[in-house]
Amino acid sequence: MLAEGFFAVLHFFNWLALFYFVILNIIYAAMTVLAFAALRRYARRLRTVEAQDLATVRGAPPITLIAPAFNEEATCVEATRALLTLKYPEYEVLVVNDGSRDATVARLVAAFDLVPADRMPTAQLPTQRVKQLYRSARYSNLWVIDKENGGKADALNTGLNYCRTPVFCAMDADTLLQNDALMRVARPFMENRDTIAVGGIIRIANGCRVEYGVVKDVRLPKNLIARVQVLEYLRAFLSGRMGWSQVGAMLIISGAFGLFRRPFVVDAGGFATDTVGEDMELVVRLHRYCLERNIPYRITFVPDPVAWTECPESLSVLGRQRDRWHRGLVQTLTRHAVMLFNPKYGRVGMVAFPYFFFLEMLGPVVEVGGYISFAVSLMLGAVNPTFAVVFVVFAFMLGILLSSAAVLLEELTFRRYQRFGDLVQLFLLAVVENFGYRQISSWWRLKGLLTARKKHTWGLMVRKGFNSAPVPQAQSRPT
Repeated sequence: MLAEGFFAVLHFFNWLALFYFVILNIIYAAMTVLAFAALRRYARRLRTVEAQDLATVRGAPPITLIAPAFNEEATCVEATRALLTLKYPEYEVLVVNDGSRDATVARLVAAFDLVPADRMPTAQLPTQRVKQLYRSARYSNLWVIDKENGGKADALNTGLNYCRTPVFCAMDADTLLQNDALMRVARPFMENRDTIAVGGIIRIANGCRVEYGVVKDVRLPKNLIARVQVLEYLRAFLSGRMGWSQVGAMLIISGAFGLFRRPFVVDAGGFATDTVGEDMELVVRLHRYCLERNIPYRITFVPDPVAWTECPESLSVLGRQRDRWHRGLVQTLTRHAVMLFNPKYGRVGMVAFPYFFFLEMLGPVVEVGGYISFAVSLMLGAVNPTFAVVFVVFAFMLGILLSSAAVLLEELTFRRYQRFGDLVQLFLLAVVENFGYRQISSWWRLKGLLTARKKHTWGLMVRKGFNSAPVPQAQSRPT
């Protein structure tokens, strides 16, 4: 009887995992098809528009860049200098130091001639105490807010309290934006008055050559762990977010680069400080806020404004990052569970929310259980050959094809990786990542699911700094 029960459990998990992989890959394929069509249209459209002209079409909204910083001494100066050289007619930079324990503030003070200054708040979102405000004596649009530690969301809310513009950009202090990124990501705000949030693509800077705070030579990282993440990011952004954006149900805008209408965010309560997934939580809350009030709105994705970020190069750091990401996903979806299969919330509640709830949030349970049960079944000879072939096709082969499709989307549209060797490596990684890395990633996500109630923290992220040439002084704006 025990043996029969054991094999029944194996049989159940094998079929559950197969069903999961079939549904998951069908949805991935649908998103890839939608993304392919949208990216081709977008690429054709870009050929008729000069990036320099985008900001003058129908009036460019003033923007405030809010960059939270926590122990960012390795990259904060160069990243801030890059922000000061962006091609955009009117913008401010607010660097919010969230109680760093390193020399982040000292480096910023020395590099930009910061002096204490006063600035009237424009909102009253609750935050940790602000210790000092600084303004650059050389760059009139650069401010630094030094505050007590409260986490990234608390730092963003502090920036919102001192933001004077109708639109703001939430980003990380270690992120490098392309010179025209702000102009491109602002375009949906100029074209459609209902736009309340726009996400741009994030790319991996590891291995790239950086000059004057700008990525000049795009290369794959030398580190294998970082290289695999390049493929992950291409798949997540060019296939995933582009596809969900096309059906009007995008639930995630990366915290490293997103543009928002300030009044909507403030009225909705700002960034949640009791979750490690404040970026996704805000986007889901904005959907809910507008749908419950019958407010016309658009939340969309633009694939070509590029933000470059440094990714983890060790399994330990990457594992903590993915654990934190999944905890944020769980915290967000459980907090807004009322939206699940609720027609009141349209495509978000009936399509996107169920996908993220069952396939993304609970998926690691099925994946890890399925891998284990399938391996045990093979060793015991408890699975027939036909089932084994079908399982391998949906669990591995279609994943390879979809990852390869993401590389193809990159090659057919933006071609950031122009070396033939880099493209070959990306296609090889599309195969290799499915055997080992994907299983480890599922385990990290499972840990995040099991520890979702854990106290929220930024977590340790080891920064090596960008591979950069010396950075000259940015042109000062008159004070």
